[in-house]
Amino acid sequence: MAASGFYIVPFAQHRDLMVAAYRHRGFTAEESADAARFCEMASRHGIRTHNGIKALHLDAHFGSKAGGCVPGATIEEVPSRFAASRIWNANRKLGQSTAFAAMEEAIRLADQYGIGQVSVDNAFHYLWGGGYVMDAARRGYVAYTNCTAALAEVVPMGGKFPTLGTNPHSWGFPTVEALGYPVVIDWATSTVAMGRVQQFKREGRQLPPLAAVDAQGQATTDPDRVAALLPFGAHKGYGLSLINEMVAALIGGSLPTLRSRAIPEGEKRTCCFYFSVIHPEALSGGHFAQGRQQGENLRAVLRDIFGHGNEGCTLPGQPEAEAAAATAAAGGLLFTAAEIAEFNELARECGQAEWGLEALRRD
Repeated sequence: MAASGFYIVPFAQHRDLMVAAYRHRGFTAEESADAARFCEMASRHGIRTHNGIKALHLDAHFGSKAGGCVPGATIEEVPSRFAASRIWNANRKLGQSTAFAAMEEAIRLADQYGIGQVSVDNAFHYLWGGGYVMDAARRGYVAYTNCTAALAEVVPMGGKFPTLGTNPHSWGFPTVEALGYPVVIDWATSTVAMGRVQQFKREGRQLPPLAAVDAQGQATTDPDRVAALLPFGAHKGYGLSLINEMVAALIGGSLPTLRSRAIPEGEKRTCCFYFSVIHPEALSGGHFAQGRQQGENLRAVLRDIFGHGNEGCTLPGQPEAEAAAATAAAGGLLFTAAEIAEFNELARECGQAEWGLEALRRD
């Protein structure tokens, strides 16, 4: 194998397996296409923690096989008195389909009102929020999303029991003209995502210190012993995670410790999403220094931040852009042998041909 350790899987081959896997689990053709689109988007940008393996693992444990996601469900719009706001009851529809539709609606509202927001109740997790805001930012918008995670897996600062989700925040900024790619600031509020724990377990790697605790609440770097995660940056990550729970509570989300679990009569166990899109023109005060236009001013600010000896800094969104360039150069999606073994388990589940390592090109 080449030094990178990656095998190249053709886009169509990956797409066909993802569609077949979702169709096998009862999802509609449209939902399966959305799921495949999302899985390709994550892998194309090097997001190994939220690729097709993670998506179908999440569905198996908390989704269509566990009642947390309903194939073919219809989104219900709840009346709102605010013109630029939409409120949806997703009825546990596939998270990727719901998120793609919500971002499109928020963009439509932003085109009309300057800003648009969509809140979603009774949702099933949408996985990598960065992908949705990246797509909107590439199209020229400022975009934001947050969600509550499928499980309460994070211990609040100073606590012992996990009562928070990994609760990601994702921002995208329209910097393609300035940088060649959108700035995407996307993070779980835990030190690492649970998907990273699963990735490191596959790869036989240790976690960084102070990222997780074992069943006794003691810090561990062994992915096989992880019982819960810790917030990043002490009070900072803790506070950001708490934001998601409070936003979800205002939308209609219930107790975090019940999420995706068996619940008492009358309770709820679903996630909530929040999306916001801003048209850049709606932000402009029109008075930029040196007579610059808005786009020129954005470039000037970025040049100043990453000048003065900071030229070697990595920008948020740059690793994803570099991964996408590597994917394009390879002419297919890049996976390790361990990942391909898991894809082959999915292939066996839905009666598809396995991916033989000997038939795949190497990076």
